[in-house]
Order: sequence, then structure tokens, then C-alpha cells
Amino acid sequence: MLLKRRPPGIDTRPSTPQKRFQHLDQQWIAVLRWLNANGVDFVLVGPVAEAIRGHADAKGPVSIVPSPYYRNFERLARALVSEQACMRVDVGEAAGADTAPAKLTAEKLARGQRWTLRCGSHDLDVEGRPQGVPSYQELLYEAGRFALTHDVSVEVASAEDIAHYEHMRRTGFAPEIRISRTDSAVEQDQP
Repeated sequence: MLLKRRPPGIDTRPSTPQKRFQHLDQQWIAVLRWLNANGVDFVLVGPVAEAIRGHADAKGPVSIVPSPYYRNFERLARALVSEQACMRVDVGEAAGADTAPAKLTAEKLARGQRWTLRCGSHDLDVEGRPQGVPSYQELLYEAGRFALTHDVSVEVASAEDIAHYEHMRRTGFAPEIRISRTDSAVEQDQP
């Protein structure tokens, strides 16, 4: 196999983040650099997006919503296969306690289910498209672009969309706003 056709791997060399992103985990930056090097288009959601938006003590996997066109899913699948990605089985508090082999293809990624993956020591969640979540285009419209290092820049979802996905991850349901109206008029006794 020719080396020039091999997708770029996860480069774990330390990098120097921009001043306001020095709190970011080097493993997160390595995964984001790897996704960029493989040409994967995505919007970042989840704990890493929270950390970039200012929540310094956020912990968890890199969570992405990939662009929904087939060629992008092919690039993502090729990158995941080259890094021998396995399904991460999260059990309660022990996130990533076990892994199971997974044969990933562009077709499987395009189905819209959520994938919790591990590539070596790096965790990656590929978010699906369940009912009630913003589409990729809606996320991208509200997202902001952040340059984390000189060679890593990412689209990060808005704070509201990050909270939306966090609620979906915890409960499995889209957040719902219910407005109930009550009659606040108090009957007064008339003399």
C-alpha cells in the first residue's frame, strides 16, 4: 500500500494553544487536528465545545456533528478505520470502560445514529440526527469559528445548541418548553 494514500493519523505531539485556550486538553487538540487533516467537515458540540466557549473544567470526549453529505462520511469513515476505532461502552461513571470492535462505513455513519468511539486513547462521539435536534446547517449558521492553535481551527456550536445536545445525551429526548397559563385574576368580593 502506498503511504501517500494512507489517511493522516492522530498526531499526539504537543502543540501550543492560543492564549485563551491553554486550558484545553492536548488529546482534544490532537483529535481536532486529525479531523482537520482528514478533511472532515463538522461542528463541535459537547464538553470540548463547552471548554472552548469558556467552561474551563469541562471533561469528556470530542463530540462532533458531521456535515451530512456522503463524501464527508467517506472521509470520516476512512479516518476512523485507519485509526482502528472501536465502539466505546460507557458504564455509569466509568466512561469508556470497555470497547467493542466496529466496522465503520460511510453508509453506517450516514444513518444518523450516535456513535461513541475510541481511537487508541482518544474518545470521539459522532452525534446522530435524532428528532428534535438542530440540523447541521442550523448548527453551522449559529456556530463560531475558533483558532485553537496555529494549525487547528474548528466551528463550535452556540451555547444554546451545546446545551441542547447535552440534554439529549443525558436524557435521550429533545428539551421541551411547556407554557402553562393560569388565571391570575383573583375574584374580589363586591359589597
